Amino acid sequence: MPSPWEEGFERTWLEGYEQAREGTRAAFAIVDEASGHFAGFAALVWIDPDAREAEAGYIVSPQARGRGIAARALRLLTEWALSDLALERVELRITPENLGSIRVAERCGYVREGVLRSVHFKEGERSDLVIYSRLPSDAA
Repeated sequence: MPSPWEEGFERTWLEGYEQAREGTRAAFAIVDEASGHFAGFAALVWIDPDAREAEAGYIVSPQARGRGIAARALRLLTEWALSDLALERVELRITPENLGSIRVAERCGYVREGVLRSVHFKEGERSDLVIYSRLPSDAA
């Protein structure tokens, strides 16, 4: 995600998902029920239908944070992926410094598996990623 957030980024981001090959990505806008304003995204950023696994991601706009929106979106996305898509594994990759996202993952029943060292490259910097996963047999 861009940092700082660029105005209109959400439209460009969603268009990329709409143009993806069917069944390899899925994205959902999160909209505030009361105001109708954009509040974030929840997505399966890649889906491997043969292996029946996917990587999930989510982001909530700064003005919508602290209201449980990310956890609710991740719970809904995960349930859809494990039930409707019949996936056997949904994975999250989170930078270790992103404590808010780690708390969301843990609240949603994701299990920490370990750390991939120096695997993520963004804005000219390499960083570690913490891996979390949910399986159909995990309690939510």
